[in-house]
Amino acid sequence: QVQLVESGGGSVQPGGSLRLSCAASGSIFSINAMGWYRQAPGKERELVATISGGGISVIPTYADSVKGRFTIARVNALNTVTVNLQMNSLKPEDMAVYYCYAASISAVRYWGQGTQVTVSS
Repeated sequence: QVQLVESGGGSVQPGGSLRLSCAASGSIFSINAMGWYRQAPGKERELVATISGGGISVIPTYADSVKGRFTIARVNALNTVTVNLQMNSLKPEDMAVYYCYAASISAVRYWGQGTQVTVSS
């Protein structure tokens, strides 16, 4: 089992920045990819960014809508894995509940509790 704890959501004006963090604990040795999805009211959950592997094999990918504005990074430690999402130049259309996920090497997915990001003037 993998436990995910998210932090860092909040409210910001358009053009502002927020940083989301997701700390994974438990069976972290089984984790392959980690990343973030988001879901806005009335819309399907969509993949925002994902990062695979560790060390020199880290490979980030982004949704087209956030490329150049969001940066995902992964920090591997002895007992935890943390994935951060730096969000810059936020737009109203970025407003959603953001969910951290971790995918194990056996394709099991774990989810965080979700954190609200509000972008409004």
